[in-house]
Amino acid sequence: MGTLVNYVTDKGVALLTLTDPPDNAYTHETIKELDACILEARFDDDIHVVVLTGQGDKYFSAGASANMLKEADESFQYYFFLHAAETFLRFENTPKLVIAAINGHCLGGGLELALSCDLRVAREGAFQIGVPDIELGLSPGAGGTQRLARLVGKARAIELLVEAKRLSVDEALAAGIVHKVWETETNESFVRRAVDYAHEFCPPGRAAIAVGQIKRAVQSGAESSLEQGLAIERELQQRVFGTHDVREGLAAFIHKRKPTFQAR
Repeated sequence: MGTLVNYVTDKGVALLTLTDPPDNAYTHETIKELDACILEARFDDDIHVVVLTGQGDKYFSAGASANMLKEADESFQYYFFLHAAETFLRFENTPKLVIAAINGHCLGGGLELALSCDLRVAREGAFQIGVPDIELGLSPGAGGTQRLARLVGKARAIELLVEAKRLSVDEALAAGIVHKVWETETNESFVRRAVDYAHEFCPPGRAAIAVGQIKRAVQSGAESSLEQGLAIERELQQRVFGTHDVREGLAAFIHKRKPTFQAR
């Protein structure tokens, strides 16, 4: 789709790759391309899952470009991070599963981007994961304080951020920041495994519409009161009840056969 984010599709999965190695740091142009990519996937009825990764085998992403921020004035910096935050929210708000395939160091805004994804899988290796912005005299500006606190708790998030902790992949797994760690021989095989994993949430094996609505119920309701969250859950469930896949799933259960879902 662009020069900084590659967009390809694979049987219901959109693979987005940051293409500015070795560190895949992002600029305003990168954010604009990411924004366009998630909107492309959102409007494409044939896409059910999005996978996001980085080119090369050193970095998933090092976050916002330090060179860009050094040269930018305060107004540009403010609007850059505002647009980044809005784009990352699109990843959360799109009712399609988004998986971060962390294939290398995932630092600063790189982790902030990965935290906006629904699931995070990482490649086994000597990679660092964290938001060490404090070492640059900065505080996080693309969701690091908020998403990390919601994920690991306020006290742990403050510790990780103010101490500029760089976790190993296994430590990130133990902390719940990463969901799965896979040992693969090459980066290409890791990304292939991530795409294959994404296919597990696509038809015919999985009801992709229900997957998307489950995501939306959690993302929209988890920070609400229980009563509000339950109301959101009911409304989204009602949308799912009107789909062909629900009728297929119920019929398959009654007749003791495997369902064949169609995402409609």
